[in-house]
Amino acid sequence: MAGTLDDFQKFRAEMNEEIHATDHLGMKRFFALDHQCYQDGALPGKTKELLGLAASAVLRCDDCITYHLVQCSEAGWTREEVIDALNVSLIVGGSIVIPHLRRAFARMREIPALREKSAPKAGDHQKARAPKSTAKRS
Repeated sequence: MAGTLDDFQKFRAEMNEEIHATDHLGMKRFFALDHQCYQDGALPGKTKELLGLAASAVLRCDDCITYHLVQCSEAGWTREEVIDALNVSLIVGGSIVIPHLRRAFARMREIPALREKSAPKAGDHQKARAPKSTAKRS
């Protein structure tokens, strides 16, 4: 997984600004449609964000997964609920989703509301070493 959550958010904002500056009608319409899609309707916006996360994982879009993890956190979904939704993505998408699931879990380390209480913080990739066996080999 490249970059921190802060790097992702800065890059996304910068590139969105550049895209919007083109004033391209088709792109403006798509961005507006994307924004409107996640507003409250028959389904609450909160639910739509969780659906967006699940769909993003099945489609294997790491940027989308990061975006929706943040949105899910801000909408009030718990770590356990997010993990349950990611499980649905894994079942629907199959084993090819696993690398994106790993990156989603790594990204959750950077989102306080989704961080496991005992998990290492982002960037802490130290692995505990298993104790050496004292048994004699034949």
